[in-house]
Amino acid sequence: MVLDGQQPESVRAAARALADGELAGVPTETVYGLAARADRDEAVAKIFTAKGRPSDHPLIVHVLDEAGARVFAQEIPPIAHRLIEAFWPGPLTLILRRVPGLATASAGGQDTVGLRCPSHPVFRALMAACRTLGVEGLSAPSANRFGRVSPTTARHVADEFEPGLLVLDGGPCDVGIESTIVDCSRGGLVLLRPGVLTPEQLEAAAGVALQAPDARAPRASGTLAAHYAPHATVRLMSTEQLRAALATGRPAGLAVYSRTSFGPDGAGEPPLHRAMPAQARAAARQLFAVLRELDAAGATEIWIEAPPAEAAWDGVRDRLSRAAAAFAPR
Repeated sequence: MVLDGQQPESVRAAARALADGELAGVPTETVYGLAARADRDEAVAKIFTAKGRPSDHPLIVHVLDEAGARVFAQEIPPIAHRLIEAFWPGPLTLILRRVPGLATASAGGQDTVGLRCPSHPVFRALMAACRTLGVEGLSAPSANRFGRVSPTTARHVADEFEPGLLVLDGGPCDVGIESTIVDCSRGGLVLLRPGVLTPEQLEAAAGVALQAPDARAPRASGTLAAHYAPHATVRLMSTEQLRAALATGRPAGLAVYSRTSFGPDGAGEPPLHRAMPAQARAAARQLFAVLRELDAAGATEIWIEAPPAEAAWDGVRDRLSRAAAAFAPR
């Protein structure tokens, strides 16, 4: 059941359903989420069941503002506060020490919790409505089956789940890939998942250098080796590898997603080809939608030109590497 998120009554209906412990598909600027109220573990358990997601794989709790974050976090250290001032509302998740006994299911058994304040206007209207009903946080991983391509439209969400799921339509997502995740729970600043925010932006705002993750780093959402995969087999190749592969042979059902044009001067344009934008932000915005489109077009293999080795492309490269890892030989 898809409702127009621009209509106040639709927002109120979604807020009531969430307050009652039900699930809802909700828009954010990154991807659509499958939401439940974070303070009720029995509601959050429905997310794991619907997605087929392991219950020890933590979720991100979405809040309206820093006051909402303080409901779930024991403290907000100065580094985290500076990042909040710079990037909230926006595509940044902070890992902080969790208030004991709260959002336990969302934390996946850890004593930390991921917190984010989305900027999408429909989501913010929803969170404001939820607050009036006593709900300060929504656990909302991407609204897709576990390990598959994240949704960036309401229709993507409706296609993933049973017709009875309430989905709030906020239009296509502007960012298009999941949030950057940084760990601020251990005194420093550790990047756990890249997104559209670059390391340079994070360091400038926090006033400290990023540290490398270590074995003690908290588990974080979307960081499994194989993730974000379409049904088609994904092959990630350099420009030279892709050109050579196209010249050697093309399997039935091949699709190509590349910045480089393979026209008369090369191997010839593949029958099912989508052009990857030259700018990282634009590529991130369309990435998941393109993978879903190629799946729907019947592609059995998707050959993808690897992004440039630049920090701005880290988030796109991360998602493509994990999508390709789902099909790598083991």
